[in-house]
Amino acid sequence: MDARYHEVVDSLRSSYDGRAAQRDARGKAPWKLAERAAFLERLRAEDCRRLLEVGAGTGQDSVYFQEHGLEVVAVDLSPAMVARCREKGVEAHVMDFLGLDFPPGSFDAVYALNCLLHVPNSDLPAVLDRIASVLRPGGLFFLGVYGGGTLAEEGVFEDDEHDPPRFFSFRGDEQLQDFARGSFEIVDFHVVGNGDNRFQSLTLRTGRGGPG
Repeated sequence: MDARYHEVVDSLRSSYDGRAAQRDARGKAPWKLAERAAFLERLRAEDCRRLLEVGAGTGQDSVYFQEHGLEVVAVDLSPAMVARCREKGVEAHVMDFLGLDFPPGSFDAVYALNCLLHVPNSDLPAVLDRIASVLRPGGLFFLGVYGGGTLAEEGVFEDDEHDPPRFFSFRGDEQLQDFARGSFEIVDFHVVGNGDNRFQSLTLRTGRGGPG
């Protein structure tokens, strides 16, 4: 039977609550900084001012966008992570992907780095639709996850350093883009690194007539 998001979300919350301090102490790889900076430049070019970060973790990326002039709201399913965001001066709320409690069209952009890989394929279309709904027409969505190549599998990673071990869904390049097209137009797709567990970077856009 396929996994469902409601079946894994409580375990994910516990896992990230227990690792907030360790994750906050980590630096970021240069390629992650480059991906983030490129998205900021695209936002500036299109005069995007209000950004939602989903799966924000401890808020390091939210702070970056806020310090560069954007109005930022962060959400995460982990109360411990949200507390870290608030300590950094970021407006933050405890919400999961299917519970984004914002009016339609509230944001110019959404940023999601390495978090939607925790959503089972069975619920990814609903999650993408929910994200699209909080974006304005023509709004931008950065979606970055690990996967690609021929790798397409999901399940709990038993050797995970987190406790409890986390659920992951890794998708092939075409599979991920097919999911994205259900709710968005693809502006850019590229990969960072090699092999089956490389980074997949997508910049997406809602339809000009409204959310996809």
